[in-house]
This record gives sequence, structure tokens and C-alpha cells, in this order.
Amino acid sequence: MISKEHNSSAAPVLYGLVLAGGKSVRMGQDKSIMHWHGKEQRYYMADMLQSICTDVFISCRAEQVHEIDPAYKTLTDSYEGSGPLIAILSAFKEKPGAAWMVVACDLPLMDKDTLLYLLQNRNTDCIATTFESPFDKHPEPLITIWEPGSYEVLLAHMADGFKCPRKALIRNTERVRILIPPDPKALMNANTPEDAATAKELLSN
Repeated sequence: MISKEHNSSAAPVLYGLVLAGGKSVRMGQDKSIMHWHGKEQRYYMADMLQSICTDVFISCRAEQVHEIDPAYKTLTDSYEGSGPLIAILSAFKEKPGAAWMVVACDLPLMDKDTLLYLLQNRNTDCIATTFESPFDKHPEPLITIWEPGSYEVLLAHMADGFKCPRKALIRNTERVRILIPPDPKALMNANTPEDAATAKELLSN
């Protein structure tokens, strides 16, 4: 794990990517349109990123594009396959010289302070700056700033037959800055109805 900080004035431009293309099988409904904060979660996350990043895109399946408010930019997969790795690679193909702050849509407790902490501790000498998951202690690839240098790493990762971006972080730990999240609850995923009930209770408190 690299701990060296880097001068943000030299940092590549940062775009935001909300991952909203999953089929939400375990939840039984589309997680990206659930209302945790008075609006669809994909828009809530995009608005949060918009206050931090140069521009923001919602990553979605081609058949979802017509459902999304035209006020928000969309980005569909440009590589064969599906899943978050394909979404991240597609973002780099769109803007290969940029860095991407990638955030999943199924994070009802995510807040701006957590994302700002990620940004403030960004190391552009690394391929990525990420959080250690408080739930399994592995790097969390879907709350991560992926630097331009990670594009080739992720392409090679896919060519090796891997589909999980987390494994790319694990395989390149010496080139990744891993942070302890200031509020571990912010990293809680809501993937099932049981998770949703827990998140609702935490939000109400």
C-alpha cells in the first residue's frame, strides 16, 4: 500500500461515474431508482459527484438510456460483457486521459464528506485511491478514484480472464493507496431487501 500523498494541482482531470447498470436480481427491484434521499439514487449520487468532479456520467445498459432524465449524461458499455469492470473500461475508452471517481448506486449511506476525503487523499502516482472495506478488509473498487494509468492495468486484467475490479486492486496493491474510511457506515451496500431495511433504519436514526 502506498501512503505518499500527491500535489492535486498536477492531477489529471477527474470525472464522476455512477454505476447504475446492474440488474438488481437480489434486491428484486432496480436499486438505481430507489428513493433514499427524495430522488432516484442514481440522480442523488450523480448530483453529489457533480459538486466534486469536472463532469459526471451515469453508467447504464443501452436499454436504460431512454429512462434516464436527459439532464444527466449517460455512458453505455463499449466492451463486450457486463459488470462494473466493463463499465469502468468503457469510461476510460470515452476519456482515456482522465481519472474517474467511480461510485456504485447501491450505497444509501454514502455522503459527500466521504467522497471529499477520498479526493483529498488522492495519490495520482498510484493507479487508484480507494477505501478498505470495513466489512471484509479488502479494497473497495466501486468507491474509488481510478487514475489514467489504471486503464492498461484493467485491460490486461480483463485479458487474463478476470471480471472483478477488486482483484485488479488486490493484484496491484503496491500501486494502490488504500484509505480507512472516516465513516465505515457510508460504505454499506444495500443489495437485498434485508440490507434495505437496515439502511432505512440507519437513515431514520
